[in-house]
Amino acid sequence: MGKLNARKSRQDGAGRDLETVLDDLYTTPPSDFVARRGTLAAAAKADGRAEDARRIHAARRPTLAAWAANLLLRSQPEESRQFLELGQALREAYRTLDAAGLRDLTAQRRRVVSALSRQAAQLAREAGHRLTDPVLQDLEATLRAVLADPGAADEWTGGRLVGALTPPSEFRPGTTPPARRPGARGGPARTTGERPAKDELAERRRARQEQLARAREEAQAARQRLRAERARQAEADGELRRARERTEQTRERMSAAEEHLRRTLEEYRQAENDQREAEKHSRSAAGTVAQAGREADEKDQRVRRVTTDAE
Repeated sequence: MGKLNARKSRQDGAGRDLETVLDDLYTTPPSDFVARRGTLAAAAKADGRAEDARRIHAARRPTLAAWAANLLLRSQPEESRQFLELGQALREAYRTLDAAGLRDLTAQRRRVVSALSRQAAQLAREAGHRLTDPVLQDLEATLRAVLADPGAADEWTGGRLVGALTPPSEFRPGTTPPARRPGARGGPARTTGERPAKDELAERRRARQEQLARAREEAQAARQRLRAERARQAEADGELRRARERTEQTRERMSAAEEHLRRTLEEYRQAENDQREAEKHSRSAAGTVAQAGREADEKDQRVRRVTTDAE
Protein backbone atom coordinates (compact mmCIF):
# COMPACT_ATOMS: atom_id res chain seq x y z
CA MET A 1 0.00 0.00 0.00
CA GLY A 2 3.08 2.22 -0.06
CA LYS A 3 2.01 3.85 -3.30
CA LEU A 4 -1.11 5.19 -1.65
CA ASN A 5 1.00 7.62 0.34
CA ALA A 6 3.73 8.34 -2.21
CA ARG A 7 2.46 11.71 -3.40
CA LYS A 8 4.24 14.84 -4.62
CA SER A 9 4.26 17.90 -2.42
CA ARG A 10 3.56 20.41 -5.21
CA GLN A 11 0.30 22.21 -4.44
CA ASP A 12 -2.38 23.47 -6.77
CA GLY A 13 -4.26 26.72 -6.34
CA ALA A 14 -6.81 25.10 -4.05
CA GLY A 15 -4.11 23.77 -1.69
CA ARG A 16 -4.29 20.20 -3.05
CA ASP A 17 -1.35 18.45 -4.66
CA LEU A 18 -1.65 17.23 -8.23
CA GLU A 19 -1.53 13.55 -7.26
CA THR A 20 -4.48 13.99 -4.92
CA VAL A 21 -6.40 15.77 -7.68
CA LEU A 22 -5.72 12.83 -10.02
CA ASP A 23 -6.72 10.34 -7.32
CA ASP A 24 -10.04 12.13 -6.89
CA LEU A 25 -10.49 12.27 -10.66
CA TYR A 26 -10.21 8.48 -10.88
CA THR A 27 -13.00 8.05 -8.33
CA THR A 28 -15.26 10.21 -10.52
CA PRO A 29 -17.92 8.11 -12.30
CA PRO A 30 -16.90 7.43 -15.93
CA SER A 31 -19.98 9.29 -17.21
CA ASP A 32 -18.69 12.48 -15.53
CA PHE A 33 -14.98 11.83 -16.02
CA VAL A 34 -14.40 13.83 -19.22
CA ALA A 35 -16.25 16.91 -17.99
CA ARG A 36 -14.50 16.77 -14.61
CA ARG A 37 -11.12 16.30 -16.29
CA GLY A 38 -11.73 19.34 -18.50
CA THR A 39 -12.73 21.48 -15.52
CA LEU A 40 -9.64 20.51 -13.52
CA ALA A 41 -7.29 20.98 -16.49
CA ALA A 42 -8.75 24.38 -17.27
CA ALA A 43 -8.38 25.44 -13.62
CA ALA A 44 -4.73 24.36 -13.56
CA LYS A 45 -4.03 26.16 -16.83
CA ALA A 46 -5.72 29.35 -15.62
CA ASP A 47 -3.56 29.14 -12.50
CA GLY A 48 -0.42 29.07 -14.62
CA ARG A 49 0.34 25.38 -14.04
CA ALA A 50 0.66 24.24 -17.63
CA GLU A 51 2.42 20.95 -16.81
CA ASP A 52 -0.26 20.01 -14.27
CA ALA A 53 -2.93 20.87 -16.83
CA ARG A 54 -1.21 18.63 -19.40
CA ARG A 55 -1.05 15.69 -17.00
CA ILE A 56 -4.67 16.12 -15.96
CA HIS A 57 -5.77 16.36 -19.59
CA ALA A 58 -3.79 13.19 -20.42
CA ALA A 59 -5.65 11.14 -17.80
CA ARG A 60 -7.59 8.29 -19.45
CA ARG A 61 -11.20 7.57 -18.59
CA PRO A 62 -11.57 4.25 -16.72
CA THR A 63 -14.04 1.52 -17.53
CA LEU A 64 -16.87 0.93 -15.07
CA ALA A 65 -15.09 -2.10 -13.60
CA ALA A 66 -11.80 -0.20 -13.20
CA TRP A 67 -13.62 2.78 -11.68
CA ALA A 68 -15.41 0.51 -9.20
CA ALA A 69 -12.06 -1.04 -8.22
CA ASN A 70 -10.54 2.44 -7.73
CA LEU A 71 -13.57 3.51 -5.71
CA LEU A 72 -13.30 0.40 -3.52
CA LEU A 73 -9.62 1.09 -2.80
CA ARG A 74 -10.28 4.71 -1.78
CA SER A 75 -13.47 4.06 0.17
CA GLN A 76 -12.40 0.89 2.02
CA PRO A 77 -8.70 1.33 2.90
CA GLU A 78 -8.63 -1.17 5.78
CA GLU A 79 -10.40 -3.92 3.83
CA SER A 80 -8.11 -3.21 0.87
CA ARG A 81 -5.01 -3.56 3.07
CA GLN A 82 -6.24 -6.90 4.42
CA PHE A 83 -7.02 -8.02 0.87
CA LEU A 84 -3.46 -7.27 -0.24
CA GLU A 85 -2.10 -9.18 2.76
CA LEU A 86 -4.26 -12.16 1.78
CA GLY A 87 -2.75 -12.03 -1.71
CA GLN A 88 0.75 -12.13 -0.26
CA ALA A 89 -0.19 -15.12 1.89
CA LEU A 90 -1.70 -16.94 -1.08
CA ARG A 91 1.38 -16.40 -3.23
CA GLU A 92 3.64 -17.58 -0.42
CA ALA A 93 1.51 -20.69 0.16
CA TYR A 94 1.67 -21.49 -3.55
CA ARG A 95 5.44 -21.04 -3.68
CA THR A 96 5.98 -23.33 -0.68
CA LEU A 97 3.42 -25.86 -1.92
CA ASP A 98 1.60 -25.69 1.42
CA ALA A 99 -1.51 -27.55 0.23
CA ALA A 100 -3.43 -27.34 3.51
CA GLY A 101 -2.72 -23.66 3.94
CA LEU A 102 -3.51 -23.03 0.29
CA ARG A 103 -6.92 -24.70 0.59
CA ASP A 104 -7.81 -22.57 3.61
CA LEU A 105 -6.57 -19.41 1.93
CA THR A 106 -8.38 -20.31 -1.30
CA ALA A 107 -11.69 -20.59 0.54
CA GLN A 108 -10.96 -17.28 2.24
CA ARG A 109 -10.05 -15.80 -1.15
CA ARG A 110 -13.42 -16.71 -2.63
CA ARG A 111 -15.26 -15.22 0.32
CA VAL A 112 -13.24 -12.01 0.30
CA VAL A 113 -13.46 -11.51 -3.48
CA SER A 114 -17.23 -12.01 -3.32
CA ALA A 115 -17.59 -9.66 -0.34
CA LEU A 116 -15.41 -6.93 -1.84
CA SER A 117 -17.21 -7.20 -5.17
CA ARG A 118 -20.52 -6.65 -3.39
CA GLN A 119 -19.07 -3.68 -1.52
CA ALA A 120 -17.80 -2.16 -4.77
CA ALA A 121 -21.19 -2.72 -6.42
CA GLN A 122 -22.90 -1.03 -3.47
CA LEU A 123 -20.51 1.94 -3.67
CA ALA A 124 -21.20 2.19 -7.40
CA ARG A 125 -24.97 2.13 -6.80
CA GLU A 126 -24.63 4.88 -4.21
CA ALA A 127 -22.74 6.90 -6.84
CA GLY A 128 -25.59 6.36 -9.31
CA HIS A 129 -24.25 3.43 -11.37
CA ARG A 130 -25.60 -0.12 -11.22
CA LEU A 131 -22.97 -2.65 -12.33
CA THR A 132 -24.14 -5.21 -14.88
CA ASP A 133 -23.10 -8.87 -14.70
CA PRO A 134 -20.29 -8.48 -17.30
CA VAL A 135 -18.91 -5.50 -15.37
CA LEU A 136 -19.07 -7.47 -12.11
CA GLN A 137 -17.18 -10.31 -13.80
CA ASP A 138 -14.45 -7.86 -14.87
CA LEU A 139 -14.33 -6.48 -11.34
CA GLU A 140 -13.95 -9.93 -9.80
CA ALA A 141 -11.25 -10.81 -12.36
CA THR A 142 -9.40 -7.65 -11.35
CA LEU A 143 -9.56 -8.59 -7.68
CA ARG A 144 -8.35 -12.12 -8.43
CA ALA A 145 -5.48 -10.64 -10.43
CA VAL A 146 -4.53 -8.45 -7.47
CA LEU A 147 -4.33 -11.58 -5.31
CA ALA A 148 -2.30 -13.57 -7.81
CA ASP A 149 0.09 -11.03 -9.27
CA PRO A 150 2.17 -8.53 -7.25
CA GLY A 151 2.41 -6.35 -10.35
CA ALA A 152 -1.39 -6.20 -10.56
CA ALA A 153 -1.50 -5.46 -6.83
CA ASP A 154 0.85 -2.50 -7.39
CA GLU A 155 -1.35 -1.24 -10.24
CA TRP A 156 -4.44 -1.41 -8.05
CA THR A 157 -2.82 0.32 -5.09
CA GLY A 158 -1.99 3.18 -7.44
CA GLY A 159 -5.72 3.88 -7.47
CA ARG A 160 -5.86 4.81 -11.16
CA LEU A 161 -6.84 1.70 -13.06
CA VAL A 162 -8.27 2.44 -16.51
CA GLY A 163 -9.24 -1.13 -17.41
CA ALA A 164 -9.90 -4.51 -15.82
CA LEU A 165 -6.92 -6.67 -14.81
CA THR A 166 -6.56 -10.31 -15.83
CA PRO A 167 -5.23 -13.00 -13.46
CA PRO A 168 -1.98 -14.56 -14.80
CA SER A 169 -2.41 -18.02 -16.27
CA GLU A 170 0.69 -19.37 -14.56
CA PHE A 171 -0.69 -18.76 -11.07
CA ARG A 172 -4.36 -19.20 -10.33
CA PRO A 173 -5.11 -19.17 -6.60
CA GLY A 174 -7.50 -21.96 -5.75
CA THR A 175 -6.10 -24.60 -8.08
CA THR A 176 -4.35 -27.67 -6.74
CA PRO A 177 -0.57 -27.17 -6.58
CA PRO A 178 1.40 -29.09 -9.24
CA ALA A 179 2.11 -32.68 -8.30
CA ARG A 180 5.67 -33.39 -7.28
CA ARG A 181 7.79 -35.48 -9.57
CA PRO A 182 8.76 -38.91 -8.23
CA GLY A 183 11.75 -38.49 -5.94
CA ALA A 184 11.60 -34.67 -5.93
CA ARG A 185 12.19 -33.22 -2.41
CA GLY A 186 10.03 -35.96 -0.92
CA GLY A 187 12.35 -38.92 -1.39
CA PRO A 188 11.74 -41.87 -3.69
CA ALA A 189 8.20 -42.45 -4.90
CA ARG A 190 6.25 -45.43 -3.64
CA THR A 191 6.08 -48.18 -6.21
CA THR A 192 3.21 -50.11 -4.65
CA GLY A 193 -0.39 -49.50 -5.66
CA GLU A 194 -1.45 -48.79 -2.05
CA ARG A 195 -0.14 -45.20 -1.80
CA PRO A 196 -1.44 -44.02 -5.25
CA ALA A 197 -4.85 -45.40 -4.39
CA LYS A 198 -4.83 -43.62 -1.04
CA ASP A 199 -3.60 -40.44 -2.71
CA GLU A 200 -6.35 -40.67 -5.31
CA LEU A 201 -8.98 -41.22 -2.63
CA ALA A 202 -7.65 -38.30 -0.58
CA GLU A 203 -7.63 -36.13 -3.69
CA ARG A 204 -11.25 -37.03 -4.45
CA ARG A 205 -12.17 -36.22 -0.85
CA ARG A 206 -10.39 -32.89 -1.08
CA ALA A 207 -12.15 -32.17 -4.36
CA ARG A 208 -15.53 -33.00 -2.80
CA GLN A 209 -14.72 -30.83 0.22
CA GLU A 210 -13.75 -27.94 -2.02
CA GLN A 211 -16.89 -28.48 -4.11
CA LEU A 212 -18.98 -28.53 -0.94
CA ALA A 213 -17.24 -25.39 0.32
CA ARG A 214 -17.91 -23.63 -2.98
CA ALA A 215 -21.54 -24.75 -2.92
CA ARG A 216 -21.92 -23.44 0.63
CA GLU A 217 -20.32 -20.15 -0.33
CA GLU A 218 -22.58 -19.85 -3.36
CA ALA A 219 -25.63 -20.64 -1.21
CA GLN A 220 -24.53 -18.08 1.36
CA ALA A 221 -23.96 -15.52 -1.40
CA ALA A 222 -27.40 -16.33 -2.81
CA ARG A 223 -28.97 -15.82 0.62
CA GLN A 224 -27.13 -12.52 0.99
CA ARG A 225 -28.33 -11.44 -2.46
CA LEU A 226 -31.85 -12.47 -1.45
CA ARG A 227 -31.64 -10.40 1.72
CA ALA A 228 -30.28 -7.47 -0.26
CA GLU A 229 -33.04 -7.80 -2.86
CA ARG A 230 -35.65 -8.04 -0.12
CA ALA A 231 -34.22 -4.91 1.46
CA ARG A 232 -34.36 -3.13 -1.89
CA GLN A 233 -37.92 -4.36 -2.38
CA ALA A 234 -38.87 -3.08 1.08
CA GLU A 235 -37.30 0.26 0.21
CA ALA A 236 -39.17 0.34 -3.10
CA ASP A 237 -42.42 -0.58 -1.33
CA GLY A 238 -41.81 2.24 1.13
CA GLU A 239 -41.24 4.68 -1.72
CA LEU A 240 -44.44 3.45 -3.38
CA ARG A 241 -46.39 3.88 -0.14
CA ARG A 242 -45.04 7.40 0.33
CA ALA A 243 -45.82 8.24 -3.29
CA ARG A 244 -49.38 7.00 -2.86
CA GLU A 245 -49.75 9.09 0.30
CA ARG A 246 -48.48 12.16 -1.57
CA THR A 247 -50.89 11.40 -4.41
CA GLU A 248 -53.81 11.12 -2.00
CA GLN A 249 -52.82 14.34 -0.25
CA THR A 250 -52.53 16.08 -3.60
CA ARG A 251 -55.90 14.70 -4.68
CA GLU A 252 -57.49 16.02 -1.49
CA ARG A 253 -55.93 19.44 -2.03
CA MET A 254 -57.10 19.38 -5.63
CA SER A 255 -60.64 18.49 -4.54
CA ALA A 256 -60.61 21.34 -2.03
CA ALA A 257 -59.31 23.69 -4.71
CA GLU A 258 -62.02 22.54 -7.11
CA GLU A 259 -64.70 23.13 -4.44
CA HIS A 260 -63.27 26.56 -3.73
CA LEU A 261 -63.30 27.31 -7.46
CA ARG A 262 -66.93 26.13 -7.74
CA ARG A 263 -68.00 28.41 -4.92
CA THR A 264 -66.02 31.28 -6.39
CA LEU A 265 -67.71 30.78 -9.77
CA GLU A 266 -71.12 30.77 -8.12
CA GLU A 267 -70.27 33.96 -6.28
CA TYR A 268 -69.02 35.46 -9.52
CA ARG A 269 -72.23 34.58 -11.37
CA GLN A 270 -74.31 36.00 -8.52
CA ALA A 271 -72.24 39.18 -8.57
CA GLU A 272 -72.82 39.48 -12.32
CA ASN A 273 -76.59 39.10 -11.79
CA ASP A 274 -76.52 41.70 -9.05
CA GLN A 275 -74.55 44.00 -11.32
CA ARG A 276 -77.08 43.61 -14.14
CA GLU A 277 -79.98 44.36 -11.75
CA ALA A 278 -78.13 47.37 -10.40
CA GLU A 279 -77.49 48.60 -13.94
CA LYS A 280 -81.25 48.28 -14.74
CA HIS A 281 -82.15 50.20 -11.59
CA SER A 282 -79.52 52.79 -12.38
CA ARG A 283 -80.89 53.26 -15.93
CA SER A 284 -84.48 53.45 -14.61
CA ALA A 285 -83.48 55.99 -12.01
CA ALA A 286 -81.62 58.01 -14.64
CA GLY A 287 -84.79 58.05 -16.81
CA THR A 288 -86.91 59.17 -13.87
CA VAL A 289 -84.43 61.93 -13.06
CA ALA A 290 -84.47 63.08 -16.69
CA GLN A 291 -88.28 63.12 -16.76
CA ALA A 292 -88.41 65.02 -13.50
CA GLY A 293 -85.89 67.51 -14.90
CA ARG A 294 -87.99 68.11 -17.96
CA GLU A 295 -91.11 68.59 -15.86
CA ALA A 296 -89.27 71.00 -13.60
CA ASP A 297 -88.10 73.01 -16.62
CA GLU A 298 -91.67 73.18 -17.94
CA LYS A 299 -92.97 74.38 -14.57
CA ASP A 300 -90.26 77.02 -14.42
CA GLN A 301 -91.15 78.25 -17.92
CA ARG A 302 -94.84 78.41 -16.98
CA VAL A 303 -94.02 80.45 -13.91
CA ARG A 304 -92.02 82.86 -16.02
CA ARG A 305 -94.89 83.23 -18.55
CA VAL A 306 -97.46 83.90 -15.86
CA THR A 307 -95.19 86.46 -14.28
CA THR A 308 -94.72 88.22 -17.59
CA ASP A 309 -98.47 88.33 -18.30
CA ALA A 310 -99.17 89.75 -14.87
CA GLU A 311 -96.89 92.67 -15.42
